[in-house]
Amino acid sequence: MVGIVGYGAHVPSYRIKVEEIAKVWGDDPVALSNGLVVNEKSVPSPDEDTATIAVTAARYALARAQIDPSKIGAVYVGSESHPYAVKPTASIVAEAVCATPKLTAADLEFACKAGTAGIQMTMGLVESGMIEYGLAIGADTSQGAPGDALEYTASAGGAAYVIGKDNTIADINHTCSFTTDTPDFYRREGQDYPSHGGRFTGEPAYFKHVLSAAKMLFEETDTKPEDYDYACFHQPNGKFYLRAGKKLGFTSEQIKQGLLTPNIGNTYSGAVPLALSNILDVAEPGDNIFVISYGSGAGSDGFTITVKDEIVERRELAPKTQSIIDQKTYVDYAVYAKFKGKIKM
Repeated sequence: MVGIVGYGAHVPSYRIKVEEIAKVWGDDPVALSNGLVVNEKSVPSPDEDTATIAVTAARYALARAQIDPSKIGAVYVGSESHPYAVKPTASIVAEAVCATPKLTAADLEFACKAGTAGIQMTMGLVESGMIEYGLAIGADTSQGAPGDALEYTASAGGAAYVIGKDNTIADINHTCSFTTDTPDFYRREGQDYPSHGGRFTGEPAYFKHVLSAAKMLFEETDTKPEDYDYACFHQPNGKFYLRAGKKLGFTSEQIKQGLLTPNIGNTYSGAVPLALSNILDVAEPGDNIFVISYGSGAGSDGFTITVKDEIVERRELAPKTQSIIDQKTYVDYAVYAKFKGKIKM
């Protein structure tokens, strides 16, 4: 069965608190923090971008996979903040992890679910026998216009997954997707910041797709919430994540391990991959995991995963997600604006 052979995560160490951003714009930090269920977010330094995050996560994933990088037959990097408009991030990653030259590589975009789309594509290539192993990554250094609501959540981070049939630490039992043309969030080429539909991004966009994909996954696998030990969803903010879990019938115990947004913000394409990596860091052999991503535009990918015995030793071969998150240095708004290039000369 196709599954996860190795995984790795990376989150920049800089952080900015919600109250620091609110102080600049005259907003109520308590109301914002409680309303969004976000306390602080990660900030990439000037020398960090989607490529550097993806490379670090990929190296950790390969350390856990314990395979020769030359056996990687495909590299897909999903992001909406690739460093180049014309120049693939995927080839940078492939070269950095010594997987070149015999492989296919491509950058993917589907808002916040490009990383999980990469996992599905890699699964197909492995299942068909075209490649032995593939590397799928979701990473972002997302944007939020000064003063916009997105500025309180848009952050940076990502996770990488080596997918294959042999040497797996977790099996991917089933996957499905739910997709429509719902323009809730968008950014044209050359624009610095995205536009969004405000409240429209909730019910007709996020919740419609996440809940529909989840129900489809339950039906296709003939399972229910109590059949899973863990569940995680896309998390543009903590409020949406908690509400989605409750609507689907999951308990707080099942979903709390995957909730990272309160302390690192919304890492966009990295959100679900990071949530899953945090779950894999603690899951026991035999545990079942329910995963639903979401990307504006709009669509959701669903996965059911079963953890294997091999995870116990191999997850110790790279830094765990929470230990990476715990390494942090706070910055004020001036440094944040400088790092993010918000000051135009």
